[in-house]
Amino acid sequence: MAREKLVEATDVVAKQGLIAHGRGEAFDYLLGEQTCPPAMRSIKAAASLIRAASSPVISVNGNVVALAAKEVAHLSEASGAKVEVNLFHRTPERVAGLTKMMDEVGIQALGMNPDDVIPGLSSERASCCSEGIGSADVILVPLEDGDRCQALVDMGKQVIAIDLNPLSRTAQTAHITIVDELTRCLPLLTDAIRDGVKVDDFDNEKNLREVLAFISEGLGDIS
Repeated sequence: MAREKLVEATDVVAKQGLIAHGRGEAFDYLLGEQTCPPAMRSIKAAASLIRAASSPVISVNGNVVALAAKEVAHLSEASGAKVEVNLFHRTPERVAGLTKMMDEVGIQALGMNPDDVIPGLSSERASCCSEGIGSADVILVPLEDGDRCQALVDMGKQVIAIDLNPLSRTAQTAHITIVDELTRCLPLLTDAIRDGVKVDDFDNEKNLREVLAFISEGLGDIS
């Protein structure tokens, strides 16, 4: 189903996004295509951080919108977070198409008229909106690349990543990393926010080690 959604949205999804999705699928197989206990802990920590934020933002790219526009909309509604389209392979047509897709699920996404920049990036991902990413204190970055994640951290942003690869630069750089499949974890995150979950202490490095241990145990069961 996910692959079909991406193929159907090839006018707004970059070809590189299709490759990235296949890589993510491989890691999901290692997780047993399930939300593991460490991922659930990071989801609760993320919900707590978003609830405490004054200006949360959900940054979306082509893959995120194509796969989970409705789930992003539900999360935005539950959290009050703004949604901003941010693309590495940016064209006016792609941004317009993605903002239209978000509009169809009831969200007026930012991104069409960027008026700010993320320091330290040379690609189009540096372009952002001052009322969105530029002024955010907490940013959720699903399916992110490591360079921008690091740049956001360097700006003083609290970064929550969704990444199926626990060893990626993004996973290692973010303050909270949810190692889970996008459409599986977004509803869980939305529910945790609505339930008022509060987490006072979270160690991302420790949690990532526990994800790796979970994968290792699963591979041991196979052998």
